[in-house]
Amino acid sequence: MALEEPFTDLKIRTQRTGFYKGYSLPIALVSKLSVSLLVLWALVWPLSANDTLRSWKSGVLSEFNAFYNLSVGLFVLFLFLIALIPSTGRMKLGLEDEKPEFSNFSWFSMMFGAGLGVGLMVYATAEPLGLWETNALTVSGEVTPKSEDAIEGAYRYTFLHTGFHAWAIYVVTGLSLAYYAFTRGMPLTIRTALTPLLGEYSNGIAGHVIDILGVVATILGVAVTIGYGVSQLVDGAFLITGAKWLVEKEATKVIPSTAGLIAASIVVMMMSTLSAVSGVGRGVKYLSNINLLFSLVLLAVFIVFGSFAFAAKTYATALVDYIKNFVPLSFQAFRPVSEVDFASVLPAEAAPFVGELFAGATDPWGTKATFLEGLTSDTAGLSDATKTAVYDAGTRGRLFGWQAGWTTFYWAWWIAFSPFVGLFLARISRGRTVREFILGAVIAPSLVCFAWMALLGGTAIDLELNGNANGSILDASTTATLFATLGEMVSGNFLTIVSIMCVLLTMTFLVTSADSGILVMNTIMSGGSEDTGLLHRILWGVLLTLVIGTLLIAGGGGLEALTNSMIIGALPFSVVLLLMCISLAKAMINDLRRLNHETRTGS
Repeated sequence: MALEEPFTDLKIRTQRTGFYKGYSLPIALVSKLSVSLLVLWALVWPLSANDTLRSWKSGVLSEFNAFYNLSVGLFVLFLFLIALIPSTGRMKLGLEDEKPEFSNFSWFSMMFGAGLGVGLMVYATAEPLGLWETNALTVSGEVTPKSEDAIEGAYRYTFLHTGFHAWAIYVVTGLSLAYYAFTRGMPLTIRTALTPLLGEYSNGIAGHVIDILGVVATILGVAVTIGYGVSQLVDGAFLITGAKWLVEKEATKVIPSTAGLIAASIVVMMMSTLSAVSGVGRGVKYLSNINLLFSLVLLAVFIVFGSFAFAAKTYATALVDYIKNFVPLSFQAFRPVSEVDFASVLPAEAAPFVGELFAGATDPWGTKATFLEGLTSDTAGLSDATKTAVYDAGTRGRLFGWQAGWTTFYWAWWIAFSPFVGLFLARISRGRTVREFILGAVIAPSLVCFAWMALLGGTAIDLELNGNANGSILDASTTATLFATLGEMVSGNFLTIVSIMCVLLTMTFLVTSADSGILVMNTIMSGGSEDTGLLHRILWGVLLTLVIGTLLIAGGGGLEALTNSMIIGALPFSVVLLLMCISLAKAMINDLRRLNHETRTGS
């Protein structure tokens, strides 16, 4: 008996006339209402919004930190399994005799531009440098921060955050959408990926909810990306122009001012909206070519003037270390430690001071030295053995705090960005096999990303390690580390030229990211159509600008409110991604069973 045919009758009702012609009214209205309420809340009650978002984020991380980390480990495991199983790996994303739409070079180039861009500009130096100061090995006390021994841990976690795991998040979405779109002729929209589980319910409220979660996740992911990008833009503009209104002093660091961030956000979003409206977005390849050219020039500057030998050695040793630790890294998840749990393992001598000792011993951003320095007159008199036991008792709490602040932040960011990047990956992968798609889209971009991190970040670490930078790069803000590193490598007019190029590179990355994000959100709201209304692109450009601006204000000019919103908003979509894996496994198994049945019966 033949298996039942898969459900493909996806009918997303769209308006035939009026302002919302061609759009699904429930998706468009609920998405815009959700975003508008967030904007109003942050604008009218900024302090309340920031405090509430911070509290919600803490609650989400306390309860779901392990869920985020184990989910990403499962994504990697699932993708590698279906790539390595012969029957699923050779399945075609399209007709059996269909050839890939793009050459391998073009395919890799577009993947690189879609999934990286601004992230590389901000974090290629900041990520390895920051993890050199604090990573799971330094937090647990195994190695000394900012030492030569700490480099291994810094790059182990740098590669974790930007490697196979990160790209697996994008590929789960992309592969799911591509499979149904190209093998079953279904629309490229988020609900399509869950049709094997939802069936006819995909046409109703359940389908609408899935698409709305995709839109909200996308706008938060794009907002955070633009937030970090405009922060780097302001840092670069200040370095070039010296305009003091662009920055403000915070402790020992100079950081972008609220006025500078909002002004840069408005400029970027105006350019992005104009690009989406005028159709320049259709010629993204021209901007991508400019990005590629500037990227190659920047890499050349680091190869010639940076620490190339140090970077090459670091790349090789870090890649071996990453692969060796791949499995434990994939399923490493920490839970928070309560004050009661902390007290239960303390020596009796320290028991009366639990409340005072707990915060310092579980602080992931401090060291044992700073913990000891922070002891009061009451606790400073404890024996050395007791102090060590107290600090050791806080190790699990420090590891949780570190993982929540670093790894989980990244997983939430990639999950929020996955509807955008995944949909794009699906569009450019027609005609490829499942194995090609997974191995090509997970491994190739990761290796390129590792090279950037090793070269730019390795140069920054080497300059600090050998004393040439004298702390100037470590003292810079996250988004200013690239310019601080360049300032230690080159000088004079050449530094100005390279800095201007970096600002332009960041700007073009931002414009293409925002432009594409606006188009993707409109595609989801229109049921998979790529031909969306110009007024709606303008409206979403304005809303995205307002989300970024108001959350920057709520965060007091910092990016805290933006990142908190993203971590919270990514949680429901992480559930959608897990359901995508189950749905795709079910679809593949049933498709293979149908194929085997047809082969046996000749029908």
